[in-house]
Amino acid sequence: MKQTATIFSVKRFAVHDGDGIRTTVFFKGCPLRCTWCHNPEGLAATPQLAYYAHKCLSCGECVAACKSGAHRIEKGLHHYEKEACTACGACEDSCLGNALAFFGRRMTVAALLPTLLEDIDFYRSSGGGVTLSGGECLCQADFCAALLRELKAADIHTAVDTCGFVPRAALDQVMPYTDIFLYDLKAVDEEVHQACTGRSNKQILENLAYLDACGKTIEIRIPYVPGYNDGEIEKMAKLLSPMKQVRRVRVLPYHNYAGSKYTALGLAHTLPPTLPTAEAIAAAEACLRAYGLHV
Repeated sequence: MKQTATIFSVKRFAVHDGDGIRTTVFFKGCPLRCTWCHNPEGLAATPQLAYYAHKCLSCGECVAACKSGAHRIEKGLHHYEKEACTACGACEDSCLGNALAFFGRRMTVAALLPTLLEDIDFYRSSGGGVTLSGGECLCQADFCAALLRELKAADIHTAVDTCGFVPRAALDQVMPYTDIFLYDLKAVDEEVHQACTGRSNKQILENLAYLDACGKTIEIRIPYVPGYNDGEIEKMAKLLSPMKQVRRVRVLPYHNYAGSKYTALGLAHTLPPTLPTAEAIAAAEACLRAYGLHV
Protein backbone atom coordinates (compact mmCIF):
# COMPACT_ATOMS: atom_id res chain seq x y z
CA MET A 1 0.00 0.00 0.00
CA LYS A 2 1.34 3.42 -0.97
CA GLN A 3 2.16 5.69 1.95
CA THR A 4 -0.12 8.71 2.22
CA ALA A 5 -0.47 11.84 4.37
CA THR A 6 -3.35 14.22 4.97
CA ILE A 7 -2.49 17.60 3.45
CA PHE A 8 -4.70 20.67 3.76
CA SER A 9 -2.80 23.14 1.58
CA VAL A 10 0.18 23.54 -0.72
CA LYS A 11 1.25 27.18 -0.94
CA ARG A 12 3.58 28.16 -3.76
CA PHE A 13 5.71 31.32 -3.73
CA ALA A 14 5.73 31.49 0.07
CA VAL A 15 8.22 34.01 1.46
CA HIS A 16 7.67 33.76 5.23
CA ASP A 17 8.43 30.06 5.76
CA GLY A 18 12.21 30.08 5.49
CA ASP A 19 14.74 31.68 3.16
CA GLY A 20 13.96 32.69 -0.41
CA ILE A 21 10.96 31.68 -2.50
CA ARG A 22 9.48 28.45 -1.20
CA THR A 23 6.61 26.03 -1.52
CA THR A 24 5.05 25.21 1.84
CA VAL A 25 3.18 21.96 2.43
CA PHE A 26 0.65 22.13 5.27
CA PHE A 27 -0.12 18.86 7.06
CA LYS A 28 -3.30 18.27 9.07
CA GLY A 29 -3.23 17.40 12.75
CA CYS A 30 -1.64 19.22 15.68
CA PRO A 31 -1.02 18.10 19.29
CA LEU A 32 -1.26 21.66 20.66
CA ARG A 33 -4.31 23.87 21.02
CA CYS A 34 -2.83 27.35 20.97
CA THR A 35 -5.32 30.02 21.93
CA TRP A 36 -4.15 32.19 19.03
CA CYS A 37 -3.96 29.48 16.33
CA HIS A 38 -4.17 31.07 12.88
CA ASN A 39 -4.49 27.74 11.04
CA PRO A 40 -7.50 26.12 12.78
CA GLU A 41 -8.08 24.01 9.67
CA GLY A 42 -4.85 22.22 10.58
CA LEU A 43 -5.83 21.22 14.12
CA ALA A 44 -7.86 18.08 13.44
CA ALA A 45 -6.07 15.18 11.79
CA THR A 46 -9.13 14.26 9.72
CA PRO A 47 -10.53 16.02 6.61
CA GLN A 48 -12.99 18.87 7.20
CA LEU A 49 -15.39 20.97 5.19
CA ALA A 50 -15.60 24.70 5.87
CA TYR A 51 -18.77 26.60 4.97
CA TYR A 52 -18.53 30.37 4.40
CA ALA A 53 -22.20 31.36 4.64
CA HIS A 54 -21.68 34.92 3.36
CA LYS A 55 -20.39 33.58 0.02
CA CYS A 56 -23.25 31.14 -0.57
CA LEU A 57 -25.43 31.78 -3.66
CA SER A 58 -28.00 29.11 -2.68
CA CYS A 59 -27.57 27.71 -6.19
CA GLY A 60 -28.10 24.11 -5.08
CA GLU A 61 -25.14 22.66 -6.95
CA CYS A 62 -23.75 21.20 -3.70
CA VAL A 63 -27.07 19.42 -3.07
CA ALA A 64 -26.71 17.54 -6.33
CA ALA A 65 -23.05 16.71 -5.66
CA CYS A 66 -23.47 15.51 -2.07
CA LYS A 67 -24.34 11.84 -1.68
CA SER A 68 -24.74 11.99 2.10
CA GLY A 69 -27.47 14.64 2.18
CA ALA A 70 -25.41 17.14 4.13
CA HIS A 71 -26.61 20.04 1.96
CA ARG A 72 -30.13 21.16 1.22
CA ILE A 73 -31.91 24.27 -0.04
CA GLU A 74 -35.13 25.31 1.70
CA LYS A 75 -37.06 28.44 0.80
CA GLY A 76 -34.08 29.73 -1.13
CA LEU A 77 -31.66 29.30 1.77
CA HIS A 78 -28.78 26.86 2.08
CA HIS A 79 -28.62 24.53 5.08
CA TYR A 80 -25.50 22.53 5.92
CA GLU A 81 -25.75 19.56 8.29
CA LYS A 82 -22.21 19.09 9.58
CA GLU A 83 -23.09 15.82 11.32
CA ALA A 84 -24.16 14.25 8.02
CA CYS A 85 -21.01 15.30 6.16
CA THR A 86 -18.61 12.49 5.27
CA ALA A 87 -15.88 14.96 4.17
CA CYS A 88 -15.64 13.46 0.69
CA GLY A 89 -14.99 16.90 -0.85
CA ALA A 90 -17.36 16.39 -3.80
CA CYS A 91 -19.32 19.56 -3.04
CA GLU A 92 -16.33 21.92 -3.11
CA ASP A 93 -15.76 21.70 -6.85
CA SER A 94 -19.45 22.22 -7.60
CA CYS A 95 -19.83 25.37 -5.46
CA LEU A 96 -20.33 28.39 -7.74
CA GLY A 97 -19.76 30.95 -4.99
CA ASN A 98 -16.63 29.39 -3.45
CA ALA A 99 -18.54 29.09 -0.19
CA LEU A 100 -17.24 25.59 0.48
CA ALA A 101 -13.60 24.79 1.21
CA PHE A 102 -12.37 21.24 1.77
CA PHE A 103 -9.35 20.85 4.02
CA GLY A 104 -7.54 17.51 4.09
CA ARG A 105 -6.79 15.36 1.08
CA ARG A 106 -4.86 12.10 1.22
CA MET A 107 -1.78 12.35 -0.98
CA THR A 108 1.17 10.15 -1.84
CA VAL A 109 4.75 11.36 -2.17
CA ALA A 110 4.60 10.57 -5.88
CA ALA A 111 1.46 12.70 -6.32
CA LEU A 112 2.81 15.63 -4.32
CA LEU A 113 6.36 15.75 -5.64
CA PRO A 114 5.69 17.11 -9.17
CA THR A 115 4.05 20.24 -7.76
CA LEU A 116 7.02 20.82 -5.45
CA LEU A 117 9.49 20.43 -8.30
CA GLU A 118 7.73 22.90 -10.61
CA ASP A 119 9.39 25.93 -9.03
CA ILE A 120 12.89 24.50 -8.69
CA ASP A 121 14.38 27.36 -10.76
CA PHE A 122 12.86 29.91 -8.38
CA TYR A 123 14.21 28.00 -5.38
CA ARG A 124 17.72 28.03 -6.75
CA SER A 125 17.74 31.65 -7.91
CA SER A 126 16.36 32.94 -4.59
CA GLY A 127 18.00 30.55 -2.13
CA GLY A 128 14.59 29.03 -1.38
CA GLY A 129 13.18 25.53 -1.27
CA VAL A 130 10.38 23.51 0.29
CA THR A 131 9.01 23.82 3.83
CA LEU A 132 6.88 21.24 5.63
CA SER A 133 4.46 22.85 8.06
CA GLY A 134 1.00 22.39 9.57
CA GLY A 135 -0.71 21.73 11.87
CA GLU A 136 2.28 19.71 12.96
CA CYS A 137 3.91 17.96 10.02
CA LEU A 138 5.90 15.59 12.24
CA CYS A 139 2.70 13.94 13.42
CA GLN A 140 3.08 12.22 10.03
CA ALA A 141 6.84 11.73 10.32
CA ASP A 142 7.13 8.64 8.11
CA PHE A 143 5.67 10.51 5.16
CA CYS A 144 7.74 13.63 5.91
CA ALA A 145 10.96 11.61 5.90
CA ALA A 146 10.06 9.96 2.59
CA LEU A 147 9.15 13.29 0.99
CA LEU A 148 12.22 15.10 2.31
CA ARG A 149 14.44 12.31 1.05
CA GLU A 150 13.08 12.80 -2.48
CA LEU A 151 13.55 16.57 -2.25
CA LYS A 152 17.17 16.21 -1.17
CA ALA A 153 17.74 13.78 -4.04
CA ALA A 154 16.63 16.66 -6.29
CA ASP A 155 19.06 19.00 -4.46
CA ILE A 156 16.29 21.16 -3.00
CA HIS A 157 16.74 23.07 0.27
CA THR A 158 14.40 21.73 2.93
CA ALA A 159 12.87 23.19 6.10
CA VAL A 160 10.69 21.61 8.78
CA ASP A 161 8.41 23.95 10.72
CA THR A 162 7.60 22.25 14.03
CA CYS A 163 6.06 23.02 17.41
CA GLY A 164 8.48 20.48 18.91
CA PHE A 165 5.79 18.52 20.75
CA VAL A 166 6.68 15.30 18.96
CA PRO A 167 8.56 12.11 19.83
CA ARG A 168 12.33 12.39 19.47
CA ALA A 169 12.14 9.52 17.01
CA ALA A 170 10.21 11.81 14.65
CA LEU A 171 13.09 14.30 14.67
CA ASP A 172 15.56 11.50 14.05
CA GLN A 173 13.57 10.34 11.02
CA VAL A 174 13.68 13.69 9.23
CA MET A 175 16.99 15.03 10.51
CA PRO A 176 19.18 13.55 7.73
CA TYR A 177 17.08 15.29 5.06
CA THR A 178 16.35 18.64 6.76
CA ASP A 179 18.54 21.70 6.19
CA ILE A 180 16.87 23.89 8.81
CA PHE A 181 14.31 23.48 11.56
CA LEU A 182 11.89 26.38 12.03
CA TYR A 183 11.17 25.85 15.71
CA ASP A 184 8.20 27.44 17.45
CA LEU A 185 8.82 28.70 20.97
CA LYS A 186 5.73 29.90 22.80
CA ALA A 187 6.88 30.06 26.42
CA VAL A 188 9.63 28.90 28.77
CA ASP A 189 7.51 28.85 31.92
CA GLU A 190 5.63 25.55 31.93
CA GLU A 191 2.47 26.97 33.51
CA VAL A 192 2.31 29.76 30.93
CA HIS A 193 2.79 27.26 28.12
CA GLN A 194 0.10 24.99 29.56
CA ALA A 195 -2.34 27.91 29.75
CA CYS A 196 -1.58 29.02 26.18
CA THR A 197 -1.47 25.65 24.41
CA GLY A 198 -3.05 23.05 26.67
CA ARG A 199 0.24 21.15 26.92
CA SER A 200 3.44 21.08 28.95
CA ASN A 201 6.53 22.38 27.17
CA LYS A 202 8.93 19.90 28.78
CA GLN A 203 9.24 17.75 25.66
CA ILE A 204 9.46 20.84 23.44
CA LEU A 205 12.41 22.29 25.36
CA GLU A 206 14.14 18.90 25.51
CA ASN A 207 13.77 18.46 21.74
CA LEU A 208 15.11 21.94 21.10
CA ALA A 209 18.22 21.19 23.15
CA TYR A 210 18.55 17.88 21.32
CA LEU A 211 18.50 19.51 17.88
CA ASP A 212 21.09 22.03 19.02
CA ALA A 213 23.32 19.26 20.38
CA CYS A 214 22.97 17.37 17.07
CA GLY A 215 24.32 20.41 15.21
CA LYS A 216 21.17 21.09 13.20
CA THR A 217 20.57 24.65 12.02
CA ILE A 218 17.64 26.22 13.87
CA GLU A 219 15.51 29.31 13.38
CA ILE A 220 13.39 30.17 16.42
CA ARG A 221 9.92 31.58 15.75
CA ILE A 222 8.19 33.32 18.65
CA PRO A 223 4.51 34.20 18.31
CA TYR A 224 4.11 37.37 20.38
CA VAL A 225 0.64 37.49 21.96
CA PRO A 226 -0.16 40.31 24.43
CA GLY A 227 -1.57 39.04 27.70
CA TYR A 228 -0.41 35.50 27.05
CA ASN A 229 3.32 35.09 26.45
CA ASP A 230 4.56 38.69 26.29
CA GLY A 231 6.20 38.24 29.69
CA GLU A 232 8.33 35.35 28.45
CA ILE A 233 10.74 37.15 26.13
CA GLU A 234 13.68 37.58 28.50
CA LYS A 235 13.31 33.97 29.68
CA MET A 236 13.48 32.88 26.05
CA ALA A 237 16.55 35.04 25.46
CA LYS A 238 18.34 33.43 28.43
CA LEU A 239 17.39 29.96 27.19
CA LEU A 240 18.51 30.55 23.60
CA SER A 241 21.68 32.60 24.04
CA PRO A 242 23.96 29.63 24.98
CA MET A 243 22.75 27.52 22.05
CA LYS A 244 25.24 27.04 19.22
CA GLN A 245 22.93 26.31 16.29
CA VAL A 246 20.27 29.03 16.61
CA ARG A 247 20.93 31.01 13.45
CA ARG A 248 18.28 33.65 14.09
CA VAL A 249 15.13 34.45 16.03
CA ARG A 250 11.93 35.85 14.54
CA VAL A 251 9.29 37.60 16.62
CA LEU A 252 5.94 37.05 14.92
CA PRO A 253 3.27 39.61 15.85
CA TYR A 254 -0.05 37.94 16.66
CA HIS A 255 -2.90 38.68 14.24
CA ASN A 256 -6.56 37.71 14.29
CA TYR A 257 -7.18 37.24 10.56
CA ALA A 258 -8.28 33.63 11.09
CA GLY A 259 -11.62 34.51 12.71
CA SER A 260 -13.65 33.63 9.62
CA LYS A 261 -12.03 30.18 9.49
CA TYR A 262 -13.24 29.35 12.99
CA THR A 263 -16.80 30.32 12.02
CA ALA A 264 -16.67 28.38 8.75
CA LEU A 265 -15.39 25.25 10.51
CA GLY A 266 -17.94 25.51 13.30
CA LEU A 267 -15.23 25.95 15.93
CA ALA A 268 -15.42 28.09 19.06
CA HIS A 269 -13.45 31.32 18.72
CA THR A 270 -10.42 31.38 21.01
CA LEU A 271 -8.52 34.26 19.37
CA PRO A 272 -7.29 36.87 21.87
CA PRO A 273 -8.74 40.37 21.41
CA THR A 274 -5.55 42.41 21.83
CA LEU A 275 -3.03 42.89 19.04
CA PRO A 276 0.61 43.77 19.74
CA THR A 277 1.88 47.27 19.11
CA ALA A 278 4.91 48.00 16.96
CA GLU A 279 6.61 49.36 20.07
CA ALA A 280 6.05 46.11 21.97
CA ILE A 281 7.50 44.05 19.12
CA ALA A 282 10.52 46.36 18.91
CA ALA A 283 11.09 46.04 22.66
CA ALA A 284 10.91 42.24 22.45
CA GLU A 285 13.42 42.22 19.61
CA ALA A 286 15.74 44.57 21.52
CA CYS A 287 15.64 42.27 24.55
CA LEU A 288 16.63 39.28 22.41
CA ARG A 289 19.43 41.21 20.75
CA ALA A 290 20.76 42.25 24.13
CA TYR A 291 21.52 38.57 24.77
CA GLY A 292 23.54 38.33 21.55
CA LEU A 293 20.85 36.74 19.40
CA HIS A 294 20.40 37.55 15.71
CA VAL A 295 16.83 38.82 15.34
